[in-house]
Amino acid sequence: MVHLTRHGEVENPKHLVYADLPGFRLSAVGRLQAKEAARYLAARPVVAVWSSPLERAIETAQFIAARHQLPVRVDEQLTEWHLSSRWSGIQWEDLPNRLPGELEAYLERPWDLDFTSETLEDLAERIADVAALLSERYLDGDVVIVGHQDPIQAARLRLTGADHRRQQDGKPGHAAVVSFRPETPWRELSVWEPKTTSADTA
Repeated sequence: MVHLTRHGEVENPKHLVYADLPGFRLSAVGRLQAKEAARYLAARPVVAVWSSPLERAIETAQFIAARHQLPVRVDEQLTEWHLSSRWSGIQWEDLPNRLPGELEAYLERPWDLDFTSETLEDLAERIADVAALLSERYLDGDVVIVGHQDPIQAARLRLTGADHRRQQDGKPGHAAVVSFRPETPWRELSVWEPKTTSADTA
């Protein structure tokens, strides 16, 4: 099986688009979520843990890997959607003023954006290719791949043969684990999400 796992909540008091900026690590809630994900995956026969190169993903992956006494392996191709780099450092609330129409377009038709260097189709292919390669590489157990919300969702739709226009539907929350059996197309078996949320610690 392959488990596509989103990183936990990030410490981001200024509500910035952090994209691929350095220095954005898990919040206290995010660490609890990552620990929950690690507990959830502890019973699985995990033989490899791979991660995006970004700090929040690596930190999440470390909690999971520790349960199986495995190293965290990093693949640069698992990084965030390159679209977000265009918005990095801008407050989400200010984005409609700074770049009018872009956030609205992303929310309404992410498959048809003329202002991004990486299309949704390219993103889906990038992540799905890594997932497929790793599933073939580790035939003797489960693989955990820790990454980001939009990349995971895009790959999820591509691997299962679903409509890419569902990109904004039911995206994985923080530290969610989406589990698949590699078939043709891949079969989504389950979606697990941690119980801990920001509201629980408020």
